Amino acid sequence: MFKKQFVGKLLLSFETEERERVQSNPKAVLPAAFVSFKSRWGAAVCAQTQQSSNPTLWLTEWAPEPSDVYWDNLAIPYVERNIRKLFMAVAFFFLVFFFMVPIAFVQSIANIEGIQKNFPFLKNIIKMKFVKAFIQGVLPGLVLKIFLLLVPMVLMTMSQIEGFTSFSSLERRSAGKYYMFILVNVFLGSIITGTAFQQLHKFLHQSASE
Repeated sequence: MFKKQFVGKLLLSFETEERERVQSNPKAVLPAAFVSFKSRWGAAVCAQTQQSSNPTLWLTEWAPEPSDVYWDNLAIPYVERNIRKLFMAVAFFFLVFFFMVPIAFVQSIANIEGIQKNFPFLKNIIKMKFVKAFIQGVLPGLVLKIFLLLVPMVLMTMSQIEGFTSFSSLERRSAGKYYMFILVNVFLGSIITGTAFQQLHKFLHQSASE
């Protein structure tokens, strides 16, 4: 009996301290709430209907699991979140298409003739068998892997700035961006900056007798 009373007083003390801390700290109060419903029908109706005449107020959506909540983004207003998404979409566009520059550089590394033309002082070194094999077989893939290892961290940061409120949505958004990034840069970029340009250059500069 004494043990139960002691635990009850301890919990009450913790609750009082936590309430005082929240009330004294403005950052501890978020403009968001989690609501439980007695039926799935009520939850579905609330999540899919507009609660106010102003579409930017009283927004409702399906709540993530407690362990899945990304608390840092819960306080972001609706309008600010959309502005963030717009800026991150523009930033992602530039990231995707300006990343073609290092991809083109990597493709030029694999071309021994291009290295000899741009860096003639390395001509004797490149002729060495193991150096030539390393440049053609290992170095391009190694440099590309290093660049690609940095991309997921950048995309996750961009998704966090966008304002998603759960870790699962952050990962899902980052995965979609990464898929688009790989498709444009690694697949299409390698084709455009590599074989396609080489074949076009050869076609334009070959003599009519060939």
